[in-house]
Amino acid sequence: MRWLALGLSLCAGPLWANGAEEFVTLKGHGGPIMALATDAQGRVASGSFDNALGLWSGTAPLWLEGHDAAVTAVTFGPAGEVFSGGDDFAVIRWQGGRAEVLGHHKGKIRALDVSDDAAWLASASWDGTLGLWPLKDGEAQSIMLNAGANDVVFGPDNSLYVATVSGELRHYESPTSSPRVLVTQGFGINRLLLSPEGWLAYGAVDGATRVIDATSGAEIADITLDRRPILALAHHADSHQLAVGDGQGYIMMLDSADWRISRDFHALREGPVWALAFSPDGSRIWAGGIHDVVYGWPVALLDQFDPAGTGARSFLADPETMSNGERQFMRKCSICHALTEGGTRKAGPHLAGLFGRPAGTVTGYRYSATLARAEIIWEEETIDALFDLGPDHYIPGSRMPMQRITAPADRRDLIDYLKTATTLTKDN
Repeated sequence: MRWLALGLSLCAGPLWANGAEEFVTLKGHGGPIMALATDAQGRVASGSFDNALGLWSGTAPLWLEGHDAAVTAVTFGPAGEVFSGGDDFAVIRWQGGRAEVLGHHKGKIRALDVSDDAAWLASASWDGTLGLWPLKDGEAQSIMLNAGANDVVFGPDNSLYVATVSGELRHYESPTSSPRVLVTQGFGINRLLLSPEGWLAYGAVDGATRVIDATSGAEIADITLDRRPILALAHHADSHQLAVGDGQGYIMMLDSADWRISRDFHALREGPVWALAFSPDGSRIWAGGIHDVVYGWPVALLDQFDPAGTGARSFLADPETMSNGERQFMRKCSICHALTEGGTRKAGPHLAGLFGRPAGTVTGYRYSATLARAEIIWEEETIDALFDLGPDHYIPGSRMPMQRITAPADRRDLIDYLKTATTLTKDN
């Protein structure tokens, strides 16, 4: 989508607009940041593993909750509405904080884009299709790709450029036309970006960052470094800035006027950089990754900052300082569940007061219909069975990730730890 590439200026900007030289952190998510977008007013939309979408005009966001799994794609429309897609296969339009489900894929959604005439929303999915959702008149359409789609952008006259997991970059003149293959390579293409000047940039699993002519496919530049994979791209047309995020926590800043590397910034202490977005004036670059924080750096001062993020995401300490039961919790449960009530946002419900609690009864949490109907009381036997069989077998149809703890002693240690930890935190 190229709304920001038009170079619209801030009006009544967000709180951080007057501090262009400050490093900003947006905190509140309870899981890794999977997607970012900004609009002409400087708002930031963030999608997270915690199933939520955050809409930020300051440090206290509007939380948009309608997905049943991680939010992996987000974009703005020209009227200020927000669109999101997720691992629950759903495509949602948000207006005034209300969710309208436009439709579903049969696989995870990787990218969204709005056409320049604001008539269509395109969605790229790992189910091997592109979805086309009418925003004005018309009926939903689908393009069969025979390969999973990682990214999609609209071109002139609502043509479509698509990046696939098979390593092809395709151009569709219309939903019914045969594709023209512009690039074929041996590794999947993760991200795609079309400029108003008519060039296409793409980033791939093998670390390739290349720019081609969007019409002929002729290569314009190859800025590949020895880092992989490329996971995020962002462009600010007026300042000729192209940002490239990789799996090792770096953001490479390119000058698209002459394709030189202007900065190569170690942004995140722990990779990867999963999402990037520029502020409307190009003075700030926002990034998200494995931590539950959105980071915003002033572009002019990038070289003055140390890598952001502290502590290992796994939360694992040395064996002599952490019991086996706590280690099992940290490895298998902590990214989705908090031990305390009222703690940070997580993809799953809190575990305070777990033992003796009927499944699906934490107030305020959006359970799947399967778990809400489950006649399960959480106690030693049921928790042991959950991890012995795996959630997909013990509660088929629930949203709990597929994982097991196969060793009986490890399950026993986890249960003993939870007995103490959830009881101590129940009244906090």
